[in-house]
Amino acid sequence: MGENGGVDVEVFGELIGARGQELLAQVREYDPADELATATRLRRDHPAPLVSAALEQARLRGRAAAKFAPDDAARMYFTPNGVEQATRASVAAHRAGRFRAAGVSRVADLCGGIGGDAVALARAGISVLAVDRDPLTCAVARANAEALGLADRIEVRCADVADVPTAGFDAVFVDPARRTGRGRTFDPEAYSPPLSWAVTAARTVPVAAVKVAPGIPHEAVPADAEAEWVSDRGDVKEAALWFGTAPGGVTATLLPSGAALSGTGRLPDPPVRAPGRYLYEPDGAVIRAHLVAAVAEQLGGGLIDPTIAYVTADEARPTPYATAYEITDVLPFNLKRLKALLRERAVGTLTVKKRGSAVEPEEVRRRVKVQGPKAATVFLTRVAGAPSMLIGQPADTA
Repeated sequence: MGENGGVDVEVFGELIGARGQELLAQVREYDPADELATATRLRRDHPAPLVSAALEQARLRGRAAAKFAPDDAARMYFTPNGVEQATRASVAAHRAGRFRAAGVSRVADLCGGIGGDAVALARAGISVLAVDRDPLTCAVARANAEALGLADRIEVRCADVADVPTAGFDAVFVDPARRTGRGRTFDPEAYSPPLSWAVTAARTVPVAAVKVAPGIPHEAVPADAEAEWVSDRGDVKEAALWFGTAPGGVTATLLPSGAALSGTGRLPDPPVRAPGRYLYEPDGAVIRAHLVAAVAEQLGGGLIDPTIAYVTADEARPTPYATAYEITDVLPFNLKRLKALLRERAVGTLTVKKRGSAVEPEEVRRRVKVQGPKAATVFLTRVAGAPSMLIGQPADTA
């Protein structure tokens, strides 16, 4: 058994052949609850390793549908590590668009994995050399290029990335593994390859991007890099260091809209003020990029606490970078008082958000036990250092 599970390159070769395709068609919509019976039935006519590989692919394709378009996921091939580590298709497409806008036509995709980023780059009209050192992963990446009709734009090379010269490429993309034998690592020098190596490789070409963990400290960002944090539907998915774009800059990009907020240097901290009529919850990418001050400036607002990333303002203004709520109550933290107030207002649907509070939303919902036809949102946070509750509902800022 290898690092990608029980399938080896030979069995995978059979899986993408005619017999394997027949098996994949049979298990496309099988019920995982009946896996033992399904496997027993199929093994009457097919080798056990091939049956296991087909069933695993069916499971992995189901998981991959959360990251890839359903039509793509149904045709692609995956490994367990590949599904977990692959870039979400929307994020990969955004990055490919940035490369294309920079005039890039040929990219060295180092640590290419199962080919998710290579597919997005190829669909943007860019020729790709995808490099990975694991033979099975390389076989899967080649199969994906074939399955999606992109083999003419994607070359897969099984090699150590350190042995691949980048001369002649317009750009480099490096996606280091951020896991060790003990799990996820937060030390950039424990990446494989280390971040220092990836940055050196990035500096050999006109444009480059290095994928890093969203929690990378700002002080670890090289001075000649632009740091971009990307969220998708409000969830921060990744960060990337860009070279040859905007040295010293920071960017928060929000998908699917593509709205991007950029800054250079550090803005003065927003003023701290009493809560106004509206509370704005900045997108996670904005917070990671340290651009809350820029949003507060746009909104003419301030912070409710110097350590909390909630912006308050007296007017409702549209912004793609934060979600607005109209606040009706600002109270000291007290669950009994909250329960009484929600009961009085017939609130039966309660959304609980927290920032700077040790109380878990599940505990609040359990103890408050709301019922009624109305909805409300409660923020458990701090106001000028004091544990507080802010009650309101989403605001219309159109």
